[in-house]
Amino acid sequence: MIHRDIKPENILVITKPSGIEVKLCDFGWSTHSINENRTTFCGTPDYLAPELVNKTPYDDKIDNWAVGILTYELLTGAAPFQPNGGNKEKDLYTNI
Repeated sequence: MIHRDIKPENILVITKPSGIEVKLCDFGWSTHSINENRTTFCGTPDYLAPELVNKTPYDDKIDNWAVGILTYELLTGAAPFQPNGGNKEKDLYTNI
């Protein structure tokens, strides 16, 4: 399973008497892929893995990249790779 859109908006935190549960939601971009690389360009720009930006085949490891970006944001309060002015999306992809 490749989620392809892990970001804060797609993570649910549920408080229960037994503790806290964390769940992933919004599987609109997800796919089931067994030993097959994908080439579909999808996801949220700030969380895209280099394979997506470079339009090369990718596998489930792109979700690991997104979790790393999410962890960075949780620790620093800011997204990595943010451009300074200019063409925001193009510069963001260059930084990634």
